[in-house]
Amino acid sequence: MKEGERILIVGAGLSGAVIGRALAQEGWRVEIVDSRAHVAGNCHTERDAATGVMVHVYGPHIFHTDDAEVWAYVNGFATFLPYKNRVKTTSGGQVYSLPVNLHTINQFFGKCFRPDEARAFIGALADRTIADPRTFEEQALRFVGRDLYEAFFKGYTQKQWGCAPADLPASILKRLPVRFNYEDNYFFHRYQGMPEHGYTAMVERILDHPNITVRLETDFRRNARDGFAHVFHSGPLDGYFDNDLGRLGYRTLDFERFTHDGDYQGCAVMNYGDLSVPYTRITEHKHFSPWEEHEGSVCYREFSRTCEPGDIPYYPVRLVKEKAQLADYVRLAEREEGVTFVGRLGTYRYLDMDVTIREALDTARLFMERRAAGAAMPAFLKSPL
Repeated sequence: MKEGERILIVGAGLSGAVIGRALAQEGWRVEIVDSRAHVAGNCHTERDAATGVMVHVYGPHIFHTDDAEVWAYVNGFATFLPYKNRVKTTSGGQVYSLPVNLHTINQFFGKCFRPDEARAFIGALADRTIADPRTFEEQALRFVGRDLYEAFFKGYTQKQWGCAPADLPASILKRLPVRFNYEDNYFFHRYQGMPEHGYTAMVERILDHPNITVRLETDFRRNARDGFAHVFHSGPLDGYFDNDLGRLGYRTLDFERFTHDGDYQGCAVMNYGDLSVPYTRITEHKHFSPWEEHEGSVCYREFSRTCEPGDIPYYPVRLVKEKAQLADYVRLAEREEGVTFVGRLGTYRYLDMDVTIREALDTARLFMERRAAGAAMPAFLKSPL
């Protein structure tokens, strides 16, 4: 590295923090800007002053991964304590366990099936006339039949995405949404947990390096690139280009926060599958830290809607219209020099936290390899297309 060369990173979330730390440790001077008043992006956590509950300010984030290097990485900056995500759902006036499992099936149908009996029963309900599912609805009907689909998938999905499941691609429902045992851990991954003191404390430790400067409440403008050897941009891809080709489609979330004396629902996440209930779920945040005890409780009712200008984007829509628009933005990005787009917003992909960290580590390594070889850095580590 030449003396005085600097790196600019847009966004102090996981992508920006991990890339910044990796490059700072190699001697680069790293400047990170973020428009918000805090680091950690949507993973931001903070203590509620009245109850002492650790609140996931932008909705719950549960860490789960099979990537041993990523697990070791986060544990180098925080103490992760065991946490299993066990989700419940209210449908038709009853509470069930998710993902759909043997207990859910027996409760829903009033049976006491063994695994092989349940498998045969659900197989008989499945719509085998759908040979090649093309929509979310067809995918669900093909695997679980109409009764389970309408109770647990149809209403929730319509509220989450703002359109009928028949208009969504089958790829959203990626795998068989039912288990024929009593396992109710939502995730399959080997490593699962929560940082003892929250994600913001973890990100602050990642950013704690003498070569890193963080400027909060600072908007990025393209003319701010001057004087930097390279820019890593984790903000919205369309926003980098001032939305010149229109805004990419996102779903955003509204949270209706309320408190409760005692235990409101007895679990961290309660989904609501009925369309008559306007919110998708209620999260009770003290249950995300089961090693703590709190008399009071902080809860969020969660509403999904179309993201408008000024809203926080959460889930990329990525339907046909958005993918065509994305392709145009990718072509613009690939013509830029000295800029790499990273993270969920920069690549317009839904990324879990472990994948975000994995790609950030790989991006930093690739940058150093390319720099040593005198080669240019690509606009994307992985194509958003």
